[in-house]
Amino acid sequence: MLTQTELKRNAAAAAIEFVLPQLTPSTVLGVGTGSTVDLFIDALAPHKHRFRGAVSSSERSSARMAALGIPVFDLNEIPSMPWYVDGADEVDHELNMIKGGGGALTREKIVASVAERFLCIVDESKLVRVLGKFPLPVEVIPMAREVVARRLAALGGKPALREGYVTDNGCQILDVSGLAIDAPARFEAELNNIPGVVCCGLFAIAGADVVLMSTQQGVRQLTKNPS
Repeated sequence: MLTQTELKRNAAAAAIEFVLPQLTPSTVLGVGTGSTVDLFIDALAPHKHRFRGAVSSSERSSARMAALGIPVFDLNEIPSMPWYVDGADEVDHELNMIKGGGGALTREKIVASVAERFLCIVDESKLVRVLGKFPLPVEVIPMAREVVARRLAALGGKPALREGYVTDNGCQILDVSGLAIDAPARFEAELNNIPGVVCCGLFAIAGADVVLMSTQQGVRQLTKNPS
């Protein structure tokens, strides 16, 4: 029986095999944040001479890549990227995701928006039928925390402040439990329109394009169903 760490390492290794054939000396990769991405960064470092560098979604990932000799660029310098590679806290069968358990959801969504495609790397525990078992992170401007919390409660959620945590953007996070999100893109748009919300952790309006899911039987590749 593989441990969760071993499953994550297998997902990271599969992601390396997936992206390596697509790297060129001019390639800039988008790189996310989290424990599985840490393993991806470590596995990517030996191949740093095969591509130009990366754009990161967090100070944590930027520091890790810089320490391993991977050049890290400011997103403002990069007009496009072929791939954004990141994990997820939940993913459904339509490749909609909940992200933000590590707190970097806003920067993750920004960097992902510049990439042509999103490669999500997860272990099998993250696959769900309906999103919402994992509390949905919502980044808020501090002065709007309570008004946003009331709106989230009115939508059926149970918001809780992530105590003692400040995002890289100087904001706070409300973790919203008690949700069963059966229309993720519509709900994401509704949350985006609440004044004071910086970003929500739903990645459904633009979800993953490919998921590499590590299981006890090996790594499965999931792709979006044609619409």
